[in-house]
Amino acid sequence: MKEAHTQEGHEQEPQQVPHNHGHNHTHTKEVLDRLARASGHLNKVRRMVEDGEDCSEVLIQLAAVKSALNNTGKVILKDHIEHCIVHAVEDGDQQMIEELNHAIDRYMK
Repeated sequence: MKEAHTQEGHEQEPQQVPHNHGHNHTHTKEVLDRLARASGHLNKVRRMVEDGEDCSEVLIQLAAVKSALNNTGKVILKDHIEHCIVHAVEDGDQQMIEELNHAIDRYMK
């Protein structure tokens, strides 16, 4: 899949095309639980800022939120590889593999 660029040179999102498989994964509950915890933690960080708490403590807690989100991303990526990519390889769906590469590039920024 070719990536489109704007006149300023910024990447545009590739168009998503429907796939021949569902997106039911074995780790959905784990992902949702992790996202709920990260969201709650982020709300706590927001309250810390609103309450004028120590900046270094806010940064430590913000790092914990980032870590929680990164670990959630790893679970999603693992699930995607175990299910979607396996099906894509079996079906010869090269576009799905290209989309995974693009998603990894975006995730790693």
